[in-house]
Amino acid sequence: MFFERPEAGERALLVHCHFTRPQRDALDSSVDEFIELVRAAGVSPVYLESTRRDDATPRYLIGAGKVEEMAELVAAHDIDVVLFNHSLSPSQERNLEKVLQCKVVDRTGLILDIFAQRARSHAGKLQVELAQLEHISTRLIRGWTHLERQRGGIGLRGPGESQLETDRRLLRERIKTIRRRLQKIDAQHQQGRRARNRAELPTVALVGYTNAGKSTLFNALTASTVLVKDQLFATLDTTMRALELPGFGRLVLADTVGFVSNLPHQLVDAFKATLDEAAEADLLLHIVDASAADLREQFVAVERVLEEIGAEDLPCICVMNKSDLLAPAAAGPGEALAAGDHPAANTGSLSDRVTVSARTGAGLDRLREALIAALDEDRWNGELQLAPGDARLRARLFAMGAVQSEHIAEDGSVTLNLAHRRKLLQRILQAEGKSLPTA
Repeated sequence: MFFERPEAGERALLVHCHFTRPQRDALDSSVDEFIELVRAAGVSPVYLESTRRDDATPRYLIGAGKVEEMAELVAAHDIDVVLFNHSLSPSQERNLEKVLQCKVVDRTGLILDIFAQRARSHAGKLQVELAQLEHISTRLIRGWTHLERQRGGIGLRGPGESQLETDRRLLRERIKTIRRRLQKIDAQHQQGRRARNRAELPTVALVGYTNAGKSTLFNALTASTVLVKDQLFATLDTTMRALELPGFGRLVLADTVGFVSNLPHQLVDAFKATLDEAAEADLLLHIVDASAADLREQFVAVERVLEEIGAEDLPCICVMNKSDLLAPAAAGPGEALAAGDHPAANTGSLSDRVTVSARTGAGLDRLREALIAALDEDRWNGELQLAPGDARLRARLFAMGAVQSEHIAEDGSVTLNLAHRRKLLQRILQAEGKSLPTA
């Protein structure tokens, strides 16, 4: 399939192979999403080569005959790079480049390139660099195959071998340096989370598939101006803002990086400091693009990443976004999901589902109510008796906004009517040698 009017940038031949064996079907990614990823990387797709096989070949992933056809296309259309919608082994990349005579990049390399272009913060740049270095560390040999290789014996050690060893050593040292810096950043993030806990502020993290509208919803709820673009991976760095909910109080809302199907493990590992904001949140808002044709696949892809980072058991609200793009008369995939016909219908961690449009503001009041209801599940309401000497504890409870009313008796004892998060109240009272009344 040819593309019309390619934009400026590298000219690319896109390759997608549908593997018919059941064990390979789960690894197939959407062709439309692949094309969007290519455009998000600033590359101009010229031709899409789609093929079908029972299983992958160890030499080229696809058949040798199809590779020869692609070589003719590369030569005829002045192709700069061939992009695969699959993960390639280092040997497969080298074999393909020998035949095609141009650069070959797999799906992992493509996503890493997009992340490298979008990272803005110091932590984000370090995380992307770490993932890239780990990805290319097994592909270094490609740049030195034209030099003499080591065959053993005195005088037969070629420059290619020594240069390769030098590059690998420098890579290992750089990876260690980046890991140390990321550990410091992670410690800073943990300190920030401890400070929020001391301030009794719950954290709500927005998670979801890339381009599901998380940043638009974040701006609509917090009146912020976080970058919003209709493109994949527009947001890479976590942004946090305070949100005041009427009748509840303040909380911290975190906008996180979007997920994608077959997200490279290097990125999951490298972005640990960022993804921990989701893993250690009090509540997740799983933002779903209700208008997406592959909505179910996107939902499952996000659930898999949440499992990888240990956040699968956190309380969660499923937010069906972009309801303004659904036809009112037709029951689209988003409406079916909102009705309960979706993979999470029987998920215990899913506490609610809300349909909204972050762009128009429709449904945001219902979302705020759902937020309060979900956070109130950890809320304790009741009376607490304090002695006259508990003035410091009384002042602390007032400062955190937990006191709804109080009654002071003639002997100086105080009865407080409290309403706040149970875990925080328990922690504060335990520090003073007290506990919450059981009933």
